[in-house]
Amino acid sequence: MVQESRTRKTFLNARVNLIFYFLTLLLSFFSRKIFLDILGADFIGLTGTLQNLLSFLNVVELGIGGTIGYVLYKPLFDNNQNKIKEIISVLGYMYKSIGKIILFSGIILSFFLPLIFPNTKFELSIIFFAYYAFLTSSLIGYFINYRQTLLSADQKNYVVTAYFQTGNILKTIIQMISAYYTQNYYLWVIIELFFGVIYSFILNWRINIVYPWLKIDNINGKNILKKYPEIIKLTKQAFAHKLGGIVQFQLTPFLIYAFVSLQTVAFYGNYSLISEKICTLLKHFLNSTDAGVGNLIAEGKINKIISVYWELMTLRFLCINVLICTLYKIIPIFIYLWLGDDYILSNHVLIFVLVLAALNILRGTTDQFIFGFGLFFDIWSPIIETLIYFSASIVGGYLWGLEGVLLGNVISLIIVIYCWKPYLLFKYGFKISTYKYWIVFLKLLLLSTISFVLFTY
Repeated sequence: MVQESRTRKTFLNARVNLIFYFLTLLLSFFSRKIFLDILGADFIGLTGTLQNLLSFLNVVELGIGGTIGYVLYKPLFDNNQNKIKEIISVLGYMYKSIGKIILFSGIILSFFLPLIFPNTKFELSIIFFAYYAFLTSSLIGYFINYRQTLLSADQKNYVVTAYFQTGNILKTIIQMISAYYTQNYYLWVIIELFFGVIYSFILNWRINIVYPWLKIDNINGKNILKKYPEIIKLTKQAFAHKLGGIVQFQLTPFLIYAFVSLQTVAFYGNYSLISEKICTLLKHFLNSTDAGVGNLIAEGKINKIISVYWELMTLRFLCINVLICTLYKIIPIFIYLWLGDDYILSNHVLIFVLVLAALNILRGTTDQFIFGFGLFFDIWSPIIETLIYFSASIVGGYLWGLEGVLLGNVISLIIVIYCWKPYLLFKYGFKISTYKYWIVFLKLLLLSTISFVLFTY
């Protein structure tokens, strides 16, 4: 019965994700074309850079959301409602405290915006307005939307997806109309903020329906926290991993801006948008098993756990083979038809974009099981990853520009994510030798490489 429920929820998550994926795919390309033509590449680069800048403040979150998700797997498996309420109360207390820190840090950071954007055509008023609007949207997640962690851990992320994507579709359509008729930067930002607020209220209304028994005591959350020392321990470990993740995924636009230009941030964003939208199709399907893996690990049958690991790993290799070969051929043509010849970047950039896409999709299987086992104690690994990434990207950016920045990203992923993380999982999670991992993984990698070479020629 547990297995049937786990499988049913996994496919329901995947189905909802795929439906909204196709609904948003064409809209994303169409809207970006309008925004680039009407509002300009500089404005799109500005908003993207501001959002990435604010994401650095989220390091204060310390990885608490992921830790709480891990801690929830067992009480959800046992249907222990009292323990679930206590854990969510702890989450509410911690998130609201963190929200206050982010608000204060965000205000301090805003004083440096004139130094961060010294040579832009935009007035400081629109830069500050957009910055504080994005900051407000970010804070909503800490003060109001924190309970959605329970939906994700309970394999009901389809609820979050349905409401978020519906709101996102409506928001994008209205922004397109406003951009076409008004060309007003302020109105575009106001619409962004308005839908973030509306989504928050609707999501929480839905959570109250799904979990009518979920009565949260945030005031007593500090006292309840003492009952769960593992949350503090795992949160401290997750902090370093959170920092490494932010550097890995959020620092790239700033390095591109520093070594090339703000316009190149937008041009690279076009390539990233295509690869991310297509990769999202896979992630929505493959990552729908996240909570299912946690539930499986909570069940404790190690042979079954290892078997599922290899099934998911092989599936990701199969999907990546098809994806990368296809994108290599169609992205340059699509950019030309979509935006024009001026927006096409070099073939080297395209290869790096595809390699990064493949690496980030393929790592998902190992990440799922590491998270399910709660193996966060290797706090040195994201520090090493950050140092490798930052050093290699600075040197590469100085020597080769955009391609060099992306090369640094690839190097850090290979060394830490594909060498150390599998060893961590097999030794401390599965408690078996990593020999089998390398044999099977390298075999799958060789077959993938051969298929790509044969396809391209």
